[in-house]
Amino acid sequence: MTSRRQRRVAQFMREEITLITLELSDPRLALVSVTDVEVSSDLRHAHVFVSHLGAEEEKEIEGVLKALRHAAGHMRRELAVRGTLRYVPELSFHWDSSVNQGQRIEELLRQVGFE
Repeated sequence: MTSRRQRRVAQFMREEITLITLELSDPRLALVSVTDVEVSSDLRHAHVFVSHLGAEEEKEIEGVLKALRHAAGHMRRELAVRGTLRYVPELSFHWDSSVNQGQRIEELLRQVGFE
């Protein structure tokens, strides 16, 4: 069960991390979208779920996650400046494959004749 505070912090972080990734100059992060953020009950850790429109192969996915991990310190500093959090959570990035699965289902439905 998530508290109201956890949901508010997660929403703030999702919006700000999305903006921060747009500001970064790393080309691997050009089409990254933050799909969800889960914050621990003590607000010290955050699991950030991301997807990338162009990355489908495992090598590309690992490149995106590596770039995000590399930029995690910068993102935490930016979150500290932009927010009023007492503690900025440690960020861990995870791949969200649900977007790719949804696209695959749509493709299969189109092939069958449903639109």
